[in-house]
Amino acid sequence: MNRATLTPVHLLLAVAVMIVWGSNFVVIKQALAHLPPLAFATLRFTAVVVPLVFVLKRPAASWKNLAAYGVLIGAGQFGALFVAMRADITPGIASLLVQSQVFFTIGLSMAMTGERVRGYQIAALLLAVAGIAVILTHTDGSITYRGLFLVLLAALSWAGGNMVSRAAGQVAMLNYVVWASLFSIPPLFGLSLLLEGWPAIAAGVRAADAATWAAILWQAVGNTIFGYGVWGWLLARYPAATVTPLALLVPVFGMGASALLLGEPLQSWKLLAAALVMSGLALGILWPRLSARFMGEPV
Repeated sequence: MNRATLTPVHLLLAVAVMIVWGSNFVVIKQALAHLPPLAFATLRFTAVVVPLVFVLKRPAASWKNLAAYGVLIGAGQFGALFVAMRADITPGIASLLVQSQVFFTIGLSMAMTGERVRGYQIAALLLAVAGIAVILTHTDGSITYRGLFLVLLAALSWAGGNMVSRAAGQVAMLNYVVWASLFSIPPLFGLSLLLEGWPAIAAGVRAADAATWAAILWQAVGNTIFGYGVWGWLLARYPAATVTPLALLVPVFGMGASALLLGEPLQSWKLLAAALVMSGLALGILWPRLSARFMGEPV
């Protein structure tokens, strides 16, 4: 390791990943116009597995660990997120709210390790909760309580996946995600058959146009191969404290892309909610590093 500061080229690569991950919420919304959400999620993970699982070496993680991560991220995170985005929440708000996984991850970590909650973490959580409260007071046809619940469930599942991947130790993240995706497909397909039904799945596949299939391909090539590949490569070369704060850009690009490409209005209450949630995320992620640098406090 490691340089403490990203080079200009590596910074551009990191920002490119954030653009891909942020704008992906618009891509998801476009595909959901034709495909049932759980069927779409099934196809998304199938596109990740084939053909990458035949190319990438299995990571040094147990099958149990891979299965747990695959179910949490597949059925939990993306299954719930796609169902919510079908008709219950806008892409911009979804891209913002799902970042609450940061706080769920901290909470799960504390519950498992017995670590004491610090003052800055309480302040960060209160800011984020205030932002979510603003959203709760403005639910309408485009944002429903059901959508908010499902996205928060997706965030909790993502946090659970973070804990599982952490338990796997130092592994190649792209390889890990691809092999774990083997275990995402069965529960998603089973839930799709149970809740959406084969006729809806078949009709969705028949109705899918070139843009829909491109969206599925984008999940594999853009999100997984490029996104996780570059992100893992950067984390192997720089301290996590240097790289991870850039993830704050995901909802910025998510809300911006939704407004620009889908015409999602950015009312003052949405901007206020975004400012509160982003402030909480920034405080939670950046405070340890800043306090260590300027006040000599341990991270």
